[in-house]
Amino acid sequence: MAKECDNASCTKDDCAGCKERQENGIPKEECNQFSQIRKVIGVVSGKGGVGKSFVAASLANQLAAKGFRVGILDADVTGPSIPKMYGLTGAAYADENGLQPKVTENGVKVISVNLLLPSEETPVIWRGPVIANMVKQFWTDVVWEEIDYLLVDMPPGTGDVPLTVFQSLPVDGVVIVTSPQDLVHMIVKKAYNMADMMHIPVLGIVENYSYVKCPDCGKELKVFGESHIEEIAAELKVPLLGKMPMDPEYASCADKGCFHKVENPYLTGGVDAMPKLD
Repeated sequence: MAKECDNASCTKDDCAGCKERQENGIPKEECNQFSQIRKVIGVVSGKGGVGKSFVAASLANQLAAKGFRVGILDADVTGPSIPKMYGLTGAAYADENGLQPKVTENGVKVISVNLLLPSEETPVIWRGPVIANMVKQFWTDVVWEEIDYLLVDMPPGTGDVPLTVFQSLPVDGVVIVTSPQDLVHMIVKKAYNMADMMHIPVLGIVENYSYVKCPDCGKELKVFGESHIEEIAAELKVPLLGKMPMDPEYASCADKGCFHKVENPYLTGGVDAMPKLD
């Protein structure tokens, strides 16, 4: 949650405008009054198609397996995939306290626009400001209750939604997801520079699609070419949290809606990099 003011005489309205509650001149949004969220982690990428949602869900599974209370805020409003991965269906409902998230079979709380639409195939044809406001409502209106780590699955790029999340939510750090293509250096630096400009710590980088293992001989095949992610991480002075292969079993679990069964050992470094709870 947002840092509390040390001045005991301050009211909530006073604090909303003071420097303790502002980042880049914009006050942070208050989360739902029935929520207590200890750490907010953004999962970002400079481009689409790198498996960002896969990384967010894998981190959520590992954290939940360690006994932490975990939530996923699916901020990729126009391309949501988290509910499908976990087999979550039906509409999320609201009561007098706010909007209730859905819960996966391994106890991860999830909110996504796909849980509010008539069908998971209904397109979201909204302009940027409307999408950004929806993401803020996922923070202000959802009854998360007690959460140790809230993972925010961002849309790719550096547009309205990442900017809204960085400015409006008390983000404690981001994980950058990428792939081994030659243009990765530029793409990673875009994501890194945005986080740096917004004064958000970069917890590290995860490389997806690093290789695929031959099912016959076990040889690692570099489908997208040789990786240079170690050099990029060293240049940016951030940890490399993991290099993940292309695994058909993981993809199958996501397609079948049983991602709660996935235990991704390649992201142990990502779990270790999470900010310690106060």
